[in-house]
Amino acid sequence: MIFLIRLIQNAVNIYSLLLLIYALLSWFPNSYGSSLERLLEKLIRPIVDPLRRLPLQFGGLDLSIWLAILIVRFLGDSLIRFLLIL
Repeated sequence: MIFLIRLIQNAVNIYSLLLLIYALLSWFPNSYGSSLERLLEKLIRPIVDPLRRLPLQFGGLDLSIWLAILIVRFLGDSLIRFLLIL
């Protein structure tokens, strides 16, 4: 059980880090089209694309990545709590 909880925690941390790296890459215009950017886009597109349809852009700042991080963390914590109940 502890192994499964640690696996979920590590997966959530890694995915959150990937989302953060993707957000930071937007500050560097030469990163578009790079292999790192394409890989990250394939990994985060299923989570971020539905959030981009929401009105989360304020003054040139896209908050969909930050909302995705919050959702991933919330789902990970909820799954861990569910496993602890069992």
